[in-house]
Amino acid sequence: MAMVAQHHRERENSSGSINKHLDSGKYVRYTAEQVEALERVYSECPKPSSLRRQQLIRECPILCNIEPKQIKVWFQNRRCREKQRKESTRLQSVNRKLSAMNKLLMEENDRLQKQVSHLVCENGYMRQQLQTAAVPTADASSESAVTTPQHSLRDANNPAGLLSIAEETLAEFLSKATGTAVDWVQMPGMKPGPDSVGIFAISQRRGGVAARACGLVSLEPSKIAEILKDRLSWFRDCRGQEIFTMFPAGNGGIIELLHTQTYAPTTLAPARDFWTLRYTTSLENGSLVVCETSLSGTGAGPCATSASQFVRAEMLPSGYLIRPCDGGGSIIHIVDHVNLQAWSVPEVLRPLYESSKVVAQKMTISVFVYYFPLYMLLLQALRYIRQIAQETSGEVVYGLGRQPAVLRTFTQRLSRGFNDAINGFNGDGWSILNCDGAEDVVVAINSAKNLTADASVVPLLGGVLCAKASMLLQNVPPAMLVRFLREHRSEWADFTVDAYAAMSLKSSTCSYPVTRPTRFTGTQIIMPLGQTIEHEEMLEVVRLEGHGDAFSSRDVHLLQMCSGVDENAVGACSELIFAPIDEMFPDDAPLLPSGFRIIPLDSKSVEFCLGDAQDELTLHKTLDLTSSLEVGPATSHGAENTGSSYSARAVLTIAFQFPFESNLHDNVATMACQYVRSVISSVQRVATAISPSGLSPTAGPKVSPVSPEAQTLAHWICQSYSYHVGTELLRSDSIGGDSVLKTLWHHQDAILCCSLKAQPVFIFANQAGLDMLETTLVSLQDIALDKIFDDAGRKALSSEFSKIMEEGFAYLPGGICMSTMGRHISYEQAIVWKVFAAEENSSVHCLALSFVNWSFV
Repeated sequence: MAMVAQHHRERENSSGSINKHLDSGKYVRYTAEQVEALERVYSECPKPSSLRRQQLIRECPILCNIEPKQIKVWFQNRRCREKQRKESTRLQSVNRKLSAMNKLLMEENDRLQKQVSHLVCENGYMRQQLQTAAVPTADASSESAVTTPQHSLRDANNPAGLLSIAEETLAEFLSKATGTAVDWVQMPGMKPGPDSVGIFAISQRRGGVAARACGLVSLEPSKIAEILKDRLSWFRDCRGQEIFTMFPAGNGGIIELLHTQTYAPTTLAPARDFWTLRYTTSLENGSLVVCETSLSGTGAGPCATSASQFVRAEMLPSGYLIRPCDGGGSIIHIVDHVNLQAWSVPEVLRPLYESSKVVAQKMTISVFVYYFPLYMLLLQALRYIRQIAQETSGEVVYGLGRQPAVLRTFTQRLSRGFNDAINGFNGDGWSILNCDGAEDVVVAINSAKNLTADASVVPLLGGVLCAKASMLLQNVPPAMLVRFLREHRSEWADFTVDAYAAMSLKSSTCSYPVTRPTRFTGTQIIMPLGQTIEHEEMLEVVRLEGHGDAFSSRDVHLLQMCSGVDENAVGACSELIFAPIDEMFPDDAPLLPSGFRIIPLDSKSVEFCLGDAQDELTLHKTLDLTSSLEVGPATSHGAENTGSSYSARAVLTIAFQFPFESNLHDNVATMACQYVRSVISSVQRVATAISPSGLSPTAGPKVSPVSPEAQTLAHWICQSYSYHVGTELLRSDSIGGDSVLKTLWHHQDAILCCSLKAQPVFIFANQAGLDMLETTLVSLQDIALDKIFDDAGRKALSSEFSKIMEEGFAYLPGGICMSTMGRHISYEQAIVWKVFAAEENSSVHCLALSFVNWSFV
């Protein structure tokens, strides 16, 4: 009995010990006041330190009965709940998108099945006709193409006629958007779904050019319709949109008569305008429709004084179908079908305005280019709406504390100002001063333009002068050319001209600058402001550090917009537009945009090989660029291999604007013409250098007479490193079956070679070296060795130079260097060694540098 009692007491003691041990970690039930106090601290600091938690207990008496460990557990649980909530919200959003995508794909599948059945029936009928070989009858009416009748003015003179036109437009638009009225063909490389734009071409039986897009946007249908109807806010090529008449349709809809003017993308073609009826209504399923069609071809609509500068284009039934999604958001179907009157433009530009021949002959990626105007319109519409949606939800963050709407306004003002300069409408005050036939440089003046935003500042007495020109480029990738113009302003710009324009806008005086042959040699620093969600457009501030003379002692700041730098965006327009701006960067700063626009005309008829062949092509192309600038135009390599050639044309449009005073407009005009000629010459030189015409993956890289071939140079670099340092630069296992050049090109450290001259300049860099310097091999030879180091780096290199010459190599301590964009780069160590020009180690070809573990600061 005693043993049982003793055993019972031991169990109680053991249980009490366990309970005591668990008390410190068991769940604590908090009161509402305690939770409120903890939530206040959590909103300020989600992860407080131990000292902060102890301070919290001292400051809040209601928490004094809770141990610090328990409070730590509470904060851990609170962070977990917050993380779970965000993840749950994200998964719900993804699920809604996937559901909408599935619904969209199912509808597309149904439409395709109907289209296949229709085509099968047509195929069977054609086979029957061929077998019977019947004699064709004289009545050819059944074979005529189906076209949309042009609505007469008589129908537009009364509301009943307008309502009839609106109903017909609605029916035909819906048949294009969701039905089988048009044999849509999906563009290659564009997957269907709510997160991508699907662009489709129409069949040969329809007139004009057409495109269709669909997408999922997290906005309500009414908000989307409001945005899309205001085409002036999102379509960059829209000059103006005026509503002449608006009245209810009687069924809850609205009918409007619109006059819309669009810009011409280049100086070689006139602008377009439309006289249309727009019908907004709701469907029984809750969808919202905005459809539009032309009322007549050429004889109707307002007769503005500048009508002679426009060509009346025709809009066939087009519009937007906006369908609400379960759980929020909307699915948008956009159809644009227009006849842009291609007869009014030069033959070389007609691919931008017509497409029937391409649709009839081939459905390849080249069709994409022929739908450029519609593609840009559809793409701008969807991108703009998605941008608004993400800005509304707070997903997009911009630099320098700027609001999204302000930055969006800046990009619109830059684009609109550049388009105004290119088109030069008489109604805006522009008049042609002269046209230089030798260079096709057109000079126009606008005496009515006032650029001063401050009413207290005296406006410019003369106005604005614009010098513009267009030229045809052969075999030049637009994205590569724009990237070069952006990154290497010193190759084409004159800092004196930039400083003149900047000072004129600041002081409202236009002292004529003295043109000097010297170019901008200071530092160009690019400060990003923001970019669109798909990174296809960037807005940034460029600071140009001036010389030290009296005229340009101060820095020049430019507001710059760059787009179309992605080479994979086939058919997209590439632009670089900039304008001087005050360093305070006010929201209402006056802007005088200038810049470049490159529009591709032909397809990329390049059949790139995969794997090693493509890598060799890229490598040879980049290695080719430095020598191209030295020896002149690129020659054709491997001309017999025509399967891998780049054959493309593009139109480059250049426009530069300058303020002037009335008594100096002749001098400014002369300066502007000379400057534009100089820019054209520089661009042609760069275009020749970067043109990959005739390049073949099997052909070796072209080098200058004073440079070794690329493979030989790579061997020299590695052999010299091994000879001097005693170790291998490239691991033997990393080379494998690849060439030494390819392995060196993809090496993780930045490896650069510089010449042995009084002013050493770089002559070679691997991919990491180009990334570090933020440059290309085209302009590598313009970068001096001492320009990339800071004072400490230059002193270290100078102190070790004699050792390098005597012993063949030296180690430099870690430090800071600078890229061509003005960004600081830290590196752990640098190695410098002599590169011998032959195996006998008797002739020094250059110096090589390797920056180990570099990164941007």
